[in-house]
Amino acid sequence: MLARLFAVGLILVVGADQICGQTEAGRSEGPNAPAWRPLGDGTADTPVTPDRGPRSGAKVTNGNGTLPNQHGQVWREYDIGPYTVRVTSTKRPEQAVVDWILQETGYEAWHSEPLGILSATSRTLYVYHTAEMQAVVADLVDRFVRSEADTATFCLRVATVDHPNWRARAYRLLRPVPVQTPGVKAWLLQKEDAGVLLAELRRRNDYREHSSPHLMVNNGQSTVVSAIRGRTYLQDVALRSDVWPGFEAEMGQIDEGFSLDFSPLLSANRQMIDATIKCNIDQVEKMIPVMLDVPTAVAPRQRTKIEVPQMIQFRFHERFRWPVDQVLLVGMGMVALPVPVDSQPLVPGLPLPLGSSSPRADLLVFVEAKGKSGEAPRVTRTPQDEPKSYHGRY
Repeated sequence: MLARLFAVGLILVVGADQICGQTEAGRSEGPNAPAWRPLGDGTADTPVTPDRGPRSGAKVTNGNGTLPNQHGQVWREYDIGPYTVRVTSTKRPEQAVVDWILQETGYEAWHSEPLGILSATSRTLYVYHTAEMQAVVADLVDRFVRSEADTATFCLRVATVDHPNWRARAYRLLRPVPVQTPGVKAWLLQKEDAGVLLAELRRRNDYREHSSPHLMVNNGQSTVVSAIRGRTYLQDVALRSDVWPGFEAEMGQIDEGFSLDFSPLLSANRQMIDATIKCNIDQVEKMIPVMLDVPTAVAPRQRTKIEVPQMIQFRFHERFRWPVDQVLLVGMGMVALPVPVDSQPLVPGLPLPLGSSSPRADLLVFVEAKGKSGEAPRVTRTPQDEPKSYHGRY
């Protein structure tokens, strides 16, 4: 009798423990029961998603509630409203401020030790970093805010010459500046010398200008000059018995042409120009034909042709700094023509040979500052105005 009462009491105690454990652990014992987790203040429970098996990922904690500042990081909030309210060419003008800071400081400075934070809204730039980094950020923000998004005028001329021997006559006029991209050269010219060089180039039969716009650009923002066309080709075929001749052609399209992205930022005294130039050229060199067997009951030996494009691509992205009273000339080297042209066969009616390639030319980009509202800028030379190199900054 005593043994039976002891067993019943043990069952009741175990059952009570299970019920209490279920309540305290979040009522998660049942296979279909929802999981619950107490709130931080312990006043109520909130549902959470049940775990799908044991977790084997990284350990996650809430930290100690404060930002690490072992390296002397400080919090700063910069008012960029005087700049952003005047820019109407883009929905997010503050992004240009962030992009220029990343270019100047390097992306790794914000994604490694010491801890850094860089974020922007339409009116405020939030920065958490060391005092040295804050000084760099403050200098860049001043260049945006002091200009109040003034619109500057630039002449961006894109031209090609079939042969690069123009450099022999212009050698004495050109002052080289550092370039990181292999095969690319850049020079500075006085504006008078740039006019003489352009006059010489225009006398050549192989000189072509592809774009000569006068661009109105908000300080620090980007503008794009491009000439793109779509080229369709027979990419593949799909066998279909319900259509004639037993297959359906699948067409593809490739965009050919060039795109030139130009983003200038004037110094606080408007004496120097920092600018990033990004140039992309895509061109189909030739189409390689491939014959496919597409037999049907009516035509068991039927064949059709598809095309595989052989592409030429050129990518250039660099940052330059030069005085506003000089002209920057960038020679991209012998690249595919930025504006695609249809090659013509030597003999009418005969196709081009398989090994024929698209034409090449020496691509030249002239960048000249025209000043604010058509007014030529006045320049005062100072030692710190010398061109800089920006190795590894983008």
